[in-house]
Amino acid sequence: MTTHQLHTLHERSFEDYRFVYPVLSRRSRGISVGVNLNPDKVCNFDCIYCQVDRTSQSETQFVELDALVAELREVLAFVKSGEIYESSKFRETPAELRRFNDIAFSGDGEPTTYRNFDTIISTCADLKRELGLDDVKMVLITNASMFHRPHVERGLAILDANQGEIWAKLDAGTSEYYHKIERTSIPFERILKNITAAARVRPLVIQSLFMRVAGEGPSQRELVAYCDRLGEIVAAGGEIRLVQVYTVARRPAEDFVAPLADTDVDAIAQLVQERVGLPTAAFYGTSCP
Repeated sequence: MTTHQLHTLHERSFEDYRFVYPVLSRRSRGISVGVNLNPDKVCNFDCIYCQVDRTSQSETQFVELDALVAELREVLAFVKSGEIYESSKFRETPAELRRFNDIAFSGDGEPTTYRNFDTIISTCADLKRELGLDDVKMVLITNASMFHRPHVERGLAILDANQGEIWAKLDAGTSEYYHKIERTSIPFERILKNITAAARVRPLVIQSLFMRVAGEGPSQRELVAYCDRLGEIVAAGGEIRLVQVYTVARRPAEDFVAPLADTDVDAIAQLVQERVGLPTAAFYGTSCP
């Protein structure tokens, strides 16, 4: 999918709201209302391509549930009414992208590290139902590191019952490349086990971001290993609904990270189709000023 200029504007703030922010999402192909469960910018990954500025401290350190729900109620009504397209930020939204796709749990860190994750998912599901937004999905954008924790398992089950989708990050095929990109102490094996276990319960969307690091894209060996990991998840009984192959579209954390060319993104998507037989969607990048 071609990247529109609005796709690059993913500030996790909107007007005076602290926890909720609407964006035009390239992967959702419409408006996504983000819920930031990590305003303190705490994350158990430190991805080299992340656009969150962790050198500065956020003004908001804790999630205030009542305030979050009040903000979400207002923003959902703002989007549902279409008033959002009268605002200066969203006035240029193309007609074909003027659709309300989802409520996305993402933000400035890993959302499943939030200790009351299951409670917030349940509360937001109740609000969505109250406002008659049955066609609006709930999307969890996650690195899958916490799927084995009981409060997260409960939250995933609530998502399953409320038009939920789980988008699990898998950016590598080998442990070496995984640690190079994600810069975390969490073992690669834990991520693979968690994704496999979750995919046995419900179909997952796999989100895979590839990039040039110091001028070099991922090696063919790494990409083949990545396809092998996808194949192992499927062979173990996991269901993968879609593989999102994408690249950098906003300024990354490190200046040695740059987007792949569109043709490179297409080649990776084609490799996944040929080696694993999974459906893919390609999303392209932009130059990063």
